[in-house]
Amino acid sequence: MSSAPLRYGSVAIALHWLVAVVVVVTFPLGVYMADLPQSAHKSELAAVHKWIGVTVFALTGARLAWRLAHRPPPLPAALPQWQRRAAAIAHGGLYALLLAIPLSGWLYSSAAGVPTVYLDRWRLPGLVGENDALAAVLKLAHQTLNFALLALVVVHVAAAVKHHFVDRDGLLARMLPGGYFGSSGSGGSERR
Repeated sequence: MSSAPLRYGSVAIALHWLVAVVVVVTFPLGVYMADLPQSAHKSELAAVHKWIGVTVFALTGARLAWRLAHRPPPLPAALPQWQRRAAAIAHGGLYALLLAIPLSGWLYSSAAGVPTVYLDRWRLPGLVGENDALAAVLKLAHQTLNFALLALVVVHVAAAVKHHFVDRDGLLARMLPGGYFGSSGSGGSERR
């Protein structure tokens, strides 16, 4: 029996689910506020959306740093090579989008001449000068990247559910907090 851990550690699990919850909150908020007429209410929502975006960026940076320092548990030996490649591409895409989306939002705000102030306290520097044409392009890029993330998250969740309920290979259980729910013998040591 291998001594390699079969589950992600508590830090990796916490960061994963924190990012997931924050993204689930901010995506509908962004969609909702996008079509609102300009008002104080929309400005307040935009500020909260930016706070969340900065938080996603920071948490994703922490996740990447943790992942680089802590090897993930190995995939099941029986997992086909194409699924291994697909998982690597999907995870790489998720990380890239979770960094690119907040960055594109920050760039968009900068080009629109609207400062990004984190938690109403820390004003982040503008990344580009005010430019209406650039702001329009960056707004479209930000929206497009968000819908790409939505599509990739749907694929990610569908794959996790398939692995849990159809394949019963314990892959989802590796990332569930507090243990797992009736997976097929995929217990084992935890990676810290």
